[in-house]
Amino acid sequence: MKKITAIEPQKNRNRVNIHLDGEFAFGLARFTAVWLRVGDILSDEKIAKLQAEDARERAFQQAMLFLSYRVRSEKEIRQNLHKHEIPEEVVEETLARLRENGLANDNKFARVWVENRNTFRPRSRRVLTMELRQKGLDDETVQSAVADVDENALAYDSASKRAGRLKALEWSEFRKKLSEYLARRGFPYSVISPVVSKVWNELNGGTDAKYFEDEELT
Repeated sequence: MKKITAIEPQKNRNRVNIHLDGEFAFGLARFTAVWLRVGDILSDEKIAKLQAEDARERAFQQAMLFLSYRVRSEKEIRQNLHKHEIPEEVVEETLARLRENGLANDNKFARVWVENRNTFRPRSRRVLTMELRQKGLDDETVQSAVADVDENALAYDSASKRAGRLKALEWSEFRKKLSEYLARRGFPYSVISPVVSKVWNELNGGTDAKYFEDEELT
């Protein structure tokens, strides 16, 4: 049995140092230590229980911090907790707690990832599939998330935004640069070719790109 002789705040205001019998013993989350008082007597069993609770709380708070920037896949959360040296059993308990609170959900993560990509950085279905698999998602979740991806619409939107920088170019150079731009985003040639021609035609008052191809051959 040991006696609490001091409870001191750490620099991190969410944690305190516990001193037992006049010596520093361990740190605890303030939430875990809220019921402790100087003079309390702690058994070895109670100390072990407090430290286990603290490990769970520390893991949960780390996960919440990690999630505060954007939604994450379970694989990303697990990797982050491992990086902070959280024991495996605590990692799994934390993920279960996050799932219960709707904070860890790979299906939701996949939908948000695809929506954000489509809005800000359009990618082909193939590239999106690869990205989601790298995030640790299973095939069923991935396929559900990319099922409604309209590659033609995304490629057109992306090409239209890029085309303003290329409008002074001749057709052959315009086609080359815009095609390469879309290819880097994973779009297949079957999508790129008609989209590039369509955007060129719109920039040039409806003049068919085929006309310029014919001119190059004469």
